[in-house]
Amino acid sequence: MQVDLFDEIQNLRQAGRKAALATIVQIRGSVPSFQAAKMLIRDDGSTLGSIGGGCVEAEVWAAAQDVLREERSRVMSFDLTDDSMAESGLICGGKLEIFIEPILPTPKLVIFGAGHISTQLSKIATVAGFKTTIVDNRPAYANAERFPEAEKIYSDTFEQSFQEIIPNENTYLVIVTRGHQEDENVLRWAVQTDARYVGMIGSKRKVRTIFQDLENEGIARERLERVCAPVGLDIGAVLPEEIAVAIVAELIHYRRVGFKHPLSKKVYQTLHS
Repeated sequence: MQVDLFDEIQNLRQAGRKAALATIVQIRGSVPSFQAAKMLIRDDGSTLGSIGGGCVEAEVWAAAQDVLREERSRVMSFDLTDDSMAESGLICGGKLEIFIEPILPTPKLVIFGAGHISTQLSKIATVAGFKTTIVDNRPAYANAERFPEAEKIYSDTFEQSFQEIIPNENTYLVIVTRGHQEDENVLRWAVQTDARYVGMIGSKRKVRTIFQDLENEGIARERLERVCAPVGLDIGAVLPEEIAVAIVAELIHYRRVGFKHPLSKKVYQTLHS
């Protein structure tokens, strides 16, 4: 049975997988395909569709690996009149441009804590394109009435949620529980996962204390340096809604720009200030 390319994209995203979509966006002269032809390159290297075959597809496939890794689009140009193309059997004599874009799964945000900040954070993050999960050990707070937009809600112990939640590079963890000790317990687990982002609320003094405790337990500093704490961009936020906006802004930054940025120095400065 023939698989529809756009159905396959939806299936991959729902499964939490990546892909790259190559599309012919411009043609000049004669080429072995047509404008708007597409090829999907899955994260396991398999493909669906075609943009003409030969060395063009081979080069696009190779470039797609970079697009998948960097999560950034790129444009490739091919001159089929070039002698090297003729040697590969492409004698059409045209030129074409191919746009390669990353197809990414919907990001997942797990919020530990179900207080006032969390209710606003879940709403704003959902609008920004995240699927949210709420974790709190208080059923009176962690419920569908307070978080109608949440994809999942865990209202037992935090430790039980650790057994069921498996963070990956598409997962963002935000720690805003009701107390210092619970924040520390969650962070101890969070920094040892493969989450793309880990953030914790708190004053610099609280953050220093928790980080020092975890270092004394043997957790590597490199893992703690991944953490954004205090969580959120510094926009002078005071109200729960404003703090939620600051946190979501930081999540978007890490999603679009990545961890290798001056923001990643925040935790190091916190530890040593």
